Amino acid sequence: MTIAYPSTPPVVAAPSGSARPRLTFLGTGYLGATYAICFAELGYEVIGFDIDEAKIAKLAGGDVPFHEPGLDELLRKNLSAGRLRFSTSYEEVAEFGDIHFICVGTPQRADGMAADLSHVESAVSNLVPHLTRKALIVGKSTVPVGTAEWIEQLVDRNSTVDLGVEVAWSPEFLQEGVAVEDVLRPNRVIFGVKSEWATGMLYSAHKGVFDLAVTEDREVPVVVTDFATAELVKVAANAFLATKISFINAMAEVCEAAGADVTQLARSIGYDARIGNKFLRAGVGFGGGCLPKDIRAFQARAQELGVGEALRFLHEVDLINQRRRQKIVQLSAQLLGRGYGPAGPDLAGTKITVLGATFKPNSDDVRDSPALSVVRKLARSGAEVTVYDPEGMEQARAEVADVAYAKTLNDAVTGSDLLCVLTEWEEFRNTDPNSLSPLVSAKRVIDGRNCLDQAVWVAAGWEYRGMGRPVVS
Repeated sequence: MTIAYPSTPPVVAAPSGSARPRLTFLGTGYLGATYAICFAELGYEVIGFDIDEAKIAKLAGGDVPFHEPGLDELLRKNLSAGRLRFSTSYEEVAEFGDIHFICVGTPQRADGMAADLSHVESAVSNLVPHLTRKALIVGKSTVPVGTAEWIEQLVDRNSTVDLGVEVAWSPEFLQEGVAVEDVLRPNRVIFGVKSEWATGMLYSAHKGVFDLAVTEDREVPVVVTDFATAELVKVAANAFLATKISFINAMAEVCEAAGADVTQLARSIGYDARIGNKFLRAGVGFGGGCLPKDIRAFQARAQELGVGEALRFLHEVDLINQRRRQKIVQLSAQLLGRGYGPAGPDLAGTKITVLGATFKPNSDDVRDSPALSVVRKLARSGAEVTVYDPEGMEQARAEVADVAYAKTLNDAVTGSDLLCVLTEWEEFRNTDPNSLSPLVSAKRVIDGRNCLDQAVWVAAGWEYRGMGRPVVS
């Protein structure tokens, strides 16, 4: 069932007797902290929970432990208003909350492609014994289909009395860099439920979202469905996006062989409304904490369900994505005049500057970052690598310690034989190549995100290489 609000949603009384349900978010990483802060901004009383005492202390002190535009200000505002607090106590969370959102990480298992659900199991198993009244446990973490049913079993196994605790699923669709907007103004909301009570509770939990939509004359589509469909929505969406990105990168490979321009190809097919132009920028590929591990976990779960062949194409999607990272190394060798043998190129004696460390701009997230993957490959090939990123330097240094890090863009490029732009930060896109020319040893640039103005760089005398683009001299 799909309903577009602002028509009046059904609202039920919260078990605590409050006008609005009191919300808790278990796990205060990127997902949980963002939701907790934004729902407090919508007027809810909220507790953010985590077992990491240092993280909780930082949040309670008004400091978001990751970079997300606009979130620091909202955190401090809602801490001061008294609507938001943070805790490491399951007892406090259980006593406070009417609805408990599970927002913990589900990383790829060390022994395979499947998702590691140990954090989900720990959160539910430790929360449930402390519940003293009926409550709703809502999954937000990205999980394999079938997880909600398993959580129901965890609830039954860990409940000390029959309180009628229910489970629901409502996946998240946050995009790093615009996550505040995604929470406050979602393009859809999914409710995976089994009862009218759970449905009403979720509507009550999102009344602030619907009310904001009314004031802005917007509609928020709400899909009310079963557990399995709700769980599949997020992984299916991520699989589709990953496929679209890898498709245009596969076309880039063809364009490179044929002498065509993938940027014009993407623009041309993007005008077709059935295809659209979003996620059609060829480059070094996708990364981050979601898409890579989610498409692998999706394949693993399909195998368990006996339908592995249905998702076999995702294996090639993953391979295409990985090849684009190696393509940067190949281009580097070409531009630097180094041979490329079976063991890769020998880049000893060269100085390469990598601009970008995060997997996307407006974030400090370096999880499975294509940029850092390339940094490692270049360093292993013998190059002297210097990295600069506007926000992700500390995180990058923790991941890759044996390269140099510069404090500014100018410092990074000074004396460089080759620039590799691997994250499309505005600072890099708007850089005047003429201002960099006196600083470098040689005017060579690889545009790993096709985000630079090729004509401007070529006119400034730079040897430019894009992804899937012909050479212009």
